[in-house]
Amino acid sequence: MNPVRYVIITPVRNEEAHLGKTVDSVVSQTIRPAEWIIVDDGSSDRTGKIADAAAARHGWIRVVHRADRGFRKAGGGVMEAFHDGLRQLRTGDWDFLAKLDGDLTFAADYFEKCFGRFDANPKLGIGGGLVCNEVAGQQVLDSKDDPKFHVRGATKIYRRACWNAIGGLIQTTGWDTMDELKANMLGWKTCTFPELPLVHHRKSGEADGCWRNWFKNGRANYIVGYHPLFMLGKCVKRAFRRPYGVASLALGCGFVTGYFSRAPLRVADRELIRYLRGEQLRALLGRKCLWKAYEQ
Repeated sequence: MNPVRYVIITPVRNEEAHLGKTVDSVVSQTIRPAEWIIVDDGSSDRTGKIADAAAARHGWIRVVHRADRGFRKAGGGVMEAFHDGLRQLRTGDWDFLAKLDGDLTFAADYFEKCFGRFDANPKLGIGGGLVCNEVAGQQVLDSKDDPKFHVRGATKIYRRACWNAIGGLIQTTGWDTMDELKANMLGWKTCTFPELPLVHHRKSGEADGCWRNWFKNGRANYIVGYHPLFMLGKCVKRAFRRPYGVASLALGCGFVTGYFSRAPLRVADRELIRYLRGEQLRALLGRKCLWKAYEQ
């Protein structure tokens, strides 16, 4: 059996406090990547120097430095950096591509066990570990709201055939929803591996703040084409969870204002939107669908 060849792309911006720990986690892997590209997205701290030092120690690590745009560009910024890294890949015969955040730590056999999950299911196209936060020495789920088919954007592993089928990633907010929706539409499976935790040292959305983070999520749901009735149900459900009312209102505002913004739906794939909305209507009616199938 040929060894697994995988590559990692890590967009980072001002991760001085955490990137070194992520480097330690990757370097210690029982199956090391063929190539790891760290994209410094205009950091104003020592992030770029930490990445350069890692590259100086390990020939399979390379760094791409991007100019500082002067502001944080949620969603779209990370994808612009990711694609810059993708264009710099020298390894052409990879089996898996991982998009990995620069503020994660994980066990030395993390990638080895992930690839074991892919080996066990040839139809598994996108997977990744369970993203947790460390609270008082305990690992706590970063989010309890994710559907079972969702893999957090902080740690996504793409099988090459699936990556080719979905046509890569869109460069805007919602990229980490559209990819797995399209994969499922095309017959692939996507899931999180609950037995493989990673510690996320910066809680998701922390950099944006509560309101902006949930507003961004609502706008992402608009961009990928969520059905308005499904979105209404999502907002109502979210209203009864902390932060009470705020997250629900921000979600709704992000979604609704999309209809009044100058930008139309960014996703031009009408077949995908029809698939998504059909699945969401079946979910509202309690029928078997993408949301329900993964809960059985």
